Amino acid sequence: MDARYWVVTASADHAARGRQWGIVQAGHGKAAPLKRMQAGDGVVIYSPRETMAAGAPLQAFTAIGRIAAGEPYIFDMGGGFVPWRRAVVWQPGTGHLPIRLVLDQLDLTRGQKAWGMVFRYGLMEMTRHDFAVLARGMLAEGDKALPPAHIDLQ
Repeated sequence: MDARYWVVTASADHAARGRQWGIVQAGHGKAAPLKRMQAGDGVVIYSPRETMAAGAPLQAFTAIGRIAAGEPYIFDMGGGFVPWRRAVVWQPGTGHLPIRLVLDQLDLTRGQKAWGMVFRYGLMEMTRHDFAVLARGMLAEGDKALPPAHIDLQ
């Protein structure tokens, strides 16, 4: 089965924690979005803000990787919040890629005046082309000498 490609909407601070922990959550911890993903699928996080809710605007892609083997699982974060998670192998050495640099290159947003609406549901499938554009851009913003170990740039 061919890989699919996903963009998850999450604040940059949540993306950073996800990278640190090797996980992704989507839709405020819902299981259904994560169950659509399969091992080997590409995943990118788009962060409209630096922090959830009232954070400063960022509008950048902040993490990119591949879904790891295994099924979604529940994790008790305390305080009654028990979200579903999925393991991810995040690509190291990438930087934040402002969306304005690639708006007209992405199938997802090209020609759309209200491009931000694409990201409002928390999870959206994207094309292989879009994933490759984002991977190249994020690697260029990070460590240019680092080979893309887990990212397919074709």
